[in-house]
Amino acid sequence: MQRLFITRCLPDSVVARARTRFDVTYRDAETPLAPDELRAALREHDAVLPTLGDLFRAEVFADVPQPRARILANFGVGYNHIDVAAARAAGLRVTNTPGAVTDATADIALTLILMTARRAGEGERLLRAGKWTGWHPTQMLGMHVSGRTVGIIGMGRIGKAIAHRCHFGFGMKVIFHNRSTIDPGLPAIQLPLAEVLRADIVVIAVPGGAETHHLIGAAELARMRPEAILINIARGDVVHEAALVAALQAGQIAAAGLDVYEFEPKVAPALMAMENVTLLPHLGTAALEVREAMGMMAVDNLFAHLDGQPLPNPV
Repeated sequence: MQRLFITRCLPDSVVARARTRFDVTYRDAETPLAPDELRAALREHDAVLPTLGDLFRAEVFADVPQPRARILANFGVGYNHIDVAAARAAGLRVTNTPGAVTDATADIALTLILMTARRAGEGERLLRAGKWTGWHPTQMLGMHVSGRTVGIIGMGRIGKAIAHRCHFGFGMKVIFHNRSTIDPGLPAIQLPLAEVLRADIVVIAVPGGAETHHLIGAAELARMRPEAILINIARGDVVHEAALVAALQAGQIAAAGLDVYEFEPKVAPALMAMENVTLLPHLGTAALEVREAMGMMAVDNLFAHLDGQPLPNPV
């Protein structure tokens, strides 16, 4: 029986299914693999089921030029923590779990939009601190979301799901930027990035990786309107975090809602100090049925590899 290394705690049903076909080493931990653990995973196992934060970079493969492992079945749609080219050069296949995360991640985008626009986090902190003095007509006035213009950067599965919710749920006008010309399947206008940045609410939904690293920096933030809100549910390093802090402090944009961070799990103290910033601890797919679906998809990829069948979700 081939050896499988599961790098992080997963739902019990996922682990149980993996055990039906593999000799599983289960690392019941919440933290990413350390450098020595990354190398040992490649040397000592036939397959690895890693996830966000397990940094299988080029130098890891360089240190293990002839790995025992033949597949990295990533738990998650994003795989920018894996150097895919280096993995392939070392003889490993890489898969991910698209589709299973779409609705849950789109829901978190809407959560951040509403919380940030309506100052929900700030309001809860006020109430919990015992500082609420009662309702009055001009208390904590925020942005009315219905009918606004949302600009979506990245119109893949998740971007389309966000657009659908914004348009049909809140009557919002949808504009979007995408690398290729597409039909989003709903009323929406594809525009250059500079024009999408002029929306009332800008949502980032692009994949992570070298091509989108610091896609939103000082120049892009300067194009946004001072009343606008920036939402990031993609990858933290898509936004230049220091530039975002500077833009918020200077009043270049009104607010931000973030589920991901450039140096995750570290969050800039300046962001945590701002009342106009909503901060979530990477909750995008944090629902049991979603995490189970992601895990089962990763196991499907592992079983296909084991059986010599085409991989359902190669990257």
